[in-house]
Amino acid sequence: MKALGIDIGGSGIKGAIVDIETGELVTERHRIPTPRPATPENIAKTVKAIVDHFKWKGKAGSGFPTPLAHGKCLSGSNLDESLKGVQIDQLFKDTTGIDFTVINDADAAALAEFKFGAGKGKDGLVAVITLGTGIGSGLFYNGKLIPNTELGHLSYKDAPFEKYAADSIRKNEGLSYKKWGKRLNKYFKHVKLILSPDLVIIGGGASKKLDKFKNELSVDLNIIPAENKNEAGIIGAAIAAAEGIR
Repeated sequence: MKALGIDIGGSGIKGAIVDIETGELVTERHRIPTPRPATPENIAKTVKAIVDHFKWKGKAGSGFPTPLAHGKCLSGSNLDESLKGVQIDQLFKDTTGIDFTVINDADAAALAEFKFGAGKGKDGLVAVITLGTGIGSGLFYNGKLIPNTELGHLSYKDAPFEKYAADSIRKNEGLSYKKWGKRLNKYFKHVKLILSPDLVIIGGGASKKLDKFKNELSVDLNIIPAENKNEAGIIGAAIAAAEGIR
């Protein structure tokens, strides 16, 4: 079975057709810059351009970089405040003419990692933490997704933790990996205090850099890197479409 997966990010919207049985992309990724302003209408038009590029008529899924509840956007996050309250799955269906499943982008990446990556076959409580522009999270219990967690919004110094320890903060502040690792150690101590997960999988761009800061992570957690890297969001969005996950 195949489905179209689309990963919506702050800088780019990219999609590909995915073989759900293997997790492999069966087409090249097609990427279009995220429109400015990133209003509902502009994002929907870009999604339609990707659907039209592949001449796709089947099931389609999208990872969306905001908090969601059953396909409805709860905040504009880093995109545009006009998105708040919009039923994104219905918007995409109305614009493209095909059924769309829309889930949080971190949940999408986590789905891919759990089905085809480092989380495959893992039971218990597993947290997939994506470190990028912000801090995203996907939480699983005995292989079942617990949707819409926002562990990047754990509070630290009266602000979301992602404002202190995201990969974008490392870059913007010119932090060494040692200093960034110490910040992440504080973050993962909070995660342990609240959840005590059996396993933490680090995704996002930081999954390729774990060796550079792992020595600073003294927290008593089993932490390993993700395996799907940049394609995880596309693969997970396609899985969500095929399995009807919301």
